[in-house]
Amino acid sequence: MSPQLKKDEVALASIENAKQTIIGAIAETMDLYGVTPSAGRLYGTMYIEGEMTLDQMKDRLGMTKPSMSTAVKKLRSNGMVQKTWEKGSRREHFVAESNFFKSFITFYCKKWEREVEMNVTAIDDAEKELEAIINNDQVSRGIREYAGNLNNQIRESKSYYNWLTRLIDLIESGEIFTYLPIEDIEKE
Repeated sequence: MSPQLKKDEVALASIENAKQTIIGAIAETMDLYGVTPSAGRLYGTMYIEGEMTLDQMKDRLGMTKPSMSTAVKKLRSNGMVQKTWEKGSRREHFVAESNFFKSFITFYCKKWEREVEMNVTAIDDAEKELEAIINNDQVSRGIREYAGNLNNQIRESKSYYNWLTRLIDLIESGEIFTYLPIEDIEKE
């Protein structure tokens, strides 16, 4: 083996090691997104390798096709993978979202919107019940005061959900980057 070929082999092994380091780190952190480590490994592989079919994913990761399909569905629902079409191919192709800012925005804003909707609905329902007790002269004064204190407590949480809604709007509109700009790594 020539010295150049040996150096190239070492370099290629080093590149593969670097890729596996990134894929492993991505896989380990995917629990934040409610994704299993195997689906995280799939996302990391797609992020590094690019567009893939289910068969290519299966071959690369050694997972079953149903497991791949389930993982891809979860990643798609989180906005981390999109289906693409390749002219002349009947197979579905998928590509990982490579813009981490977009992934963050899609994932967290969707979760926060769900939190706001669920809790504001619960607060509104609870307020109606509590106000009925507060305004009912047939109920003892102590219980009405208790309902009033509870009503004030849950009403105070509305300011958090209003703030969270404004934060979501700020992030989804991109205005957040005015206050917290994306640093250009090339300038550092």
